[in-house]
Amino acid sequence: MNQTTLPPAIFLMGPTASGKTDLAAYLYKNLPVELISVDSALVYQEMNIGTAKPNAALIAEAPHALIDIISPTEVYSAAQFRNDALRLMADITSRGKIPLLVGGTMLYFKALENGFSQLPEADAEVRHMIEEEASKVGWPAMHAKLALVDPESAARLQPNDVQRIERALEVYRITGQSMTSLHQATSGDTLPYRLLKLALVPSDRKVLHERIAVRFDHMLADGFVNEVKALVKKYPALTSDSTSMRCVGYRQALEYLAGAYQESEFRDRGIFATRQLAKRQLTWLRGMEDLQQVDCLSAEMHQDVFTIVSAFIKGQ
Repeated sequence: MNQTTLPPAIFLMGPTASGKTDLAAYLYKNLPVELISVDSALVYQEMNIGTAKPNAALIAEAPHALIDIISPTEVYSAAQFRNDALRLMADITSRGKIPLLVGGTMLYFKALENGFSQLPEADAEVRHMIEEEASKVGWPAMHAKLALVDPESAARLQPNDVQRIERALEVYRITGQSMTSLHQATSGDTLPYRLLKLALVPSDRKVLHERIAVRFDHMLADGFVNEVKALVKKYPALTSDSTSMRCVGYRQALEYLAGAYQESEFRDRGIFATRQLAKRQLTWLRGMEDLQQVDCLSAEMHQDVFTIVSAFIKGQ
């Protein structure tokens, strides 16, 4: 089957605070598209403020699939996302609509487009050895060891990102190959769609940073800290190492509530972590092929994207 006979699908990608949600809602109202969220934070129920989850009014106007599908104590993988997204895309296409996948979790987009590599199952013995080693030298030192065998993974992780460092080291010690190389050796399952890949990229990084700070302050004013307090009360097993609590801002909120630092430092750390996330997202985007970029700071962004998507739908 050649590209011209495949059904269309759209990726709408961009860093945090680039305006993806409002743009997706605009396209939903004006074009025959249905929305699928591509966001590893929005899958969690009861995590609304700190994830900048679309509010009930917006969701009512422009429904998003794959939002609020698991509890904060559960784990959702890129492989699960791919399976869910393919099922939803097939359903949308069967009804004569076009799937528009919107979000900022670049690993999910990559897994969907290229298939997902077969990483080894967790090995308790190997993990125990890694944890024993880390108890002696510390996780920053383990991060440095990861950089020697898998520099690409190490560059995406912070020295305190314990679970991801542990997993990357575990994969290497089980297989003798880096997680990066295994991810690149994908299953070869091609995505059966004619694909438009759009990226919202800021023409001025400083303006995006300002947006991030303003949005974080709004989260604080809207009760982000109280949201985290309620989560911990309802789910006592949650810690800063829980998958859901690794979402940007949540780990810092937990540390603040534990007395690790004052409110002003919590704010600064939360904003810094969010800016680092945006930096990683933009790095992912720079490595993607066949990407059409649109300035997310432009006053004409909605109209520019509408024009591009309309032409794509018409096959032009």
